[in-house]
Amino acid sequence: FDALTVLDNLMLGRYVHSRVGVMNGGFFTRSAVKDELKQREVVERIIDLLEIAAYRNEAVGELPYGVRKRLELGRALAQEPHLLLLDEPMTGQNLEEKQDMVRFIADVRAELGTTMLLIEHDMGVVMSIAERVIVLNFGEMIGIGTPEEVQANPEVIAAYLGTGTD
Repeated sequence: FDALTVLDNLMLGRYVHSRVGVMNGGFFTRSAVKDELKQREVVERIIDLLEIAAYRNEAVGELPYGVRKRLELGRALAQEPHLLLLDEPMTGQNLEEKQDMVRFIADVRAELGTTMLLIEHDMGVVMSIAERVIVLNFGEMIGIGTPEEVQANPEVIAAYLGTGTD
């Protein structure tokens, strides 16, 4: 929602947790105000966690690309998922933005306890943040284990680095 602010986008992510209907929300009843404050508290925690406080009142369409990626993560977190699928979250980011995103993903896991399934082609990123790695080659699983185990797997090495005889 490019025309809305960062704060508004994150609050939209909280809608599934709201206990107030559209009618009550529009009339600012006591329960609506109480619910808004509760939802805002969760959103403020996400804003702090992802270090986007400086952008809270900015229109999303005006944000730098890396900050938009953080906002996407934040909007997903606002729904309090038990399992979060991150499909190539590093795509299009420069090195500094990738390093920040790695840190934010680690912080989310540590502070919120959110389990994440990461689909990512940047192996440096994968190896730095994953606890378990599954490697696919043309849709077939060829390796599973810790990052260290996968990096030492001969089948993974042959598929991704070549054997020198190819």
